[in-house]
Formats: sequence, structure tokens, C-alpha cells
Amino acid sequence: MFWLRLLSLFLLVVSGTSQISAQTIDANWPNRPIRFIVPFPAGAISDLVARVVAAKLSEQLGQPVIIDNRPGASGEVGASAIMHAAPDGYTIGLATASTHAIAASLNPALSYDPVKDFTPISTIGDAPYVLVVNSDLPAQSVADVIKLAKAKPRSINYSTVGPASLAQFAGALFSSMTGAELTPIPYRTATQAVIDLAEGRIQMQFGAIAASLPFVRDGRMRALAVTSGARVAMLPDVPTMSEAGLDKYEAVLWMAIVMPPRTPPTLVERMNKETREAVADPSVQKSLALQALLPRSSTPDELRERISDDIAKWRKIATEAGIKAE
Repeated sequence: MFWLRLLSLFLLVVSGTSQISAQTIDANWPNRPIRFIVPFPAGAISDLVARVVAAKLSEQLGQPVIIDNRPGASGEVGASAIMHAAPDGYTIGLATASTHAIAASLNPALSYDPVKDFTPISTIGDAPYVLVVNSDLPAQSVADVIKLAKAKPRSINYSTVGPASLAQFAGALFSSMTGAELTPIPYRTATQAVIDLAEGRIQMQFGAIAASLPFVRDGRMRALAVTSGARVAMLPDVPTMSEAGLDKYEAVLWMAIVMPPRTPPTLVERMNKETREAVADPSVQKSLALQALLPRSSTPDELRERISDDIAKWRKIATEAGIKAE
């Protein structure tokens, strides 16, 4: 009985200490700089978006929010760093469709579980792609592309930046929904791919809007549809895939804020509030629009559900299309 009483007293002390520690962290937070881990290099669209949001969060919280770029292994290096950080509120991280859905759909041996190993905070926004074709391809619409591809299966090629890229999954989803067989052409960089499309060396691309826009404007590319559920301000006359006939088609590079596992609920609630306010700010929305990002915030539960749903969606597409990690 003595040992049982001693054990009970020990557990009570530990529990009380943990509660006091959490309460202290919550009451004083933040009282020093916050690290914002971005699993991609400086200058990437995800990095630019993170910097816009970090600047606003810093202003709201009264502490510097410092970008920590951790590129490598298609985002796995940075995601692992977020997962292993202390859950004290002083590390936040950028999660994307690539790090938390595509990676999991391709790699069963991933070093982290996108759902269990992170604390979801809020979505930041969606970066859609635009389906563009070289101006010499006789296709004025999505329906035309489908007709051409079905007439000569695999005769239309499109660029990707590897099997782990959302661009390849966007093409595979297109084929799955239409029955039109396309040929993916892998590139080392998206920059070279968009140049080759403009010069006619490839025929089609699910490309970043900001990179594609100059070529659409000079007539070397034709924009047929955007891959989001809503139209994009940069291309107001270009329909969504759903409007073009592919109901419920969506392939977007969503971006979100997550924190390490076991982050206290009060910090999660506070960080969600701050993130939603930052995303709703007109100046932030204007800056995000320049990156062709559709601002969109969420609750933690909505983000968790989106991650789970996207993993299931892209895993199915990967299986159907035979997409495998390199």
C-alpha cells in the first residue's frame, strides 16, 4: 500500500507540474521569436507565401517570426524537422499538398505520418495550376484536348517535374476522369518545362499560373482551364475544370500551418485565431494573389480532414496510373 500511495503521489506531482508548465507557456506566449520551418528553398512559391504570412503574424504577435528553410528529399527533411521540434509554441511549420499528401501516397516508408505526427492549425490558401497548351496544338478547349487524346492515345505529352510532383498527379487525374491517355515527360526544373512548352517542344502542361502567364499573354500558350474550384483573378476569363466539363476536378497545391505533435490545445486555438486573422488581412490577400494563391483559412479539424482526404485521393490515382517514387 505504501508503494501504491507513493506512486499515486508521484503521478499527481508530475501531472500538476505538466499543467502548471502548460499554463505558464500559454500565459506568457509568445515572449521570444518564433521559428517558421519551410521545407523548400528560398525563392520557391511556398517560401514566398510563408514570408508574407510570417510578416503579418510577427506584427500581430509582437515577436519576430523567422523563416527557417529546410529543403531536401521533396520536403521530407523540413517536415521531419517540424515533427521533432518542441511543442512549446515556438516552432510552426509549412505543410503543403506535396509534403502531406503526395509524399504519403507514394512512399509507404515515409519518415513521418502526415496525420498523426503534426498538430494542424489552419490552411493558408490554394495555389491552382492552369492547363495550358502550345498555341500550335489545335485545341481551343478542354473538350478539344480530350477528343485529340482519345483519337490518338498517348500522342499528347505534358511536362512534369517528376512522379512526386503535383503536375504529374494533375495529369493522371485528368486521364482518370476522361479516359484520355497522355504521356508525361519528366523535367528537372519547371523553368525548363515552361520554356519548352512555349517553344513547342512539348504540347501541354499543368503549370504554375505566375510562370505561365507571360507566355499566355504573348500568344505562345493557350490557357484552357484552371485546376481550382474557383476562377483565378490573374485569369478571370479562363474557366475552372468543372466549368469546362470535368465536374469536381481539383488539383491544387494547398499550403497550411502546422505545429509539432502534442502542442497544448490553448496554443493551437490561439495560433489558429492569429493565422485566420492574418489570412483575412486585405494586404496579405493582395500579396498572396500576386503568387496566384487563393486565400483560404480553416479550423484545425478541417485541415486534418483535408490531409486525410487528399492522401486517399492521390494514393488511388497513383495506384491507377502506376506512379511510383523515384
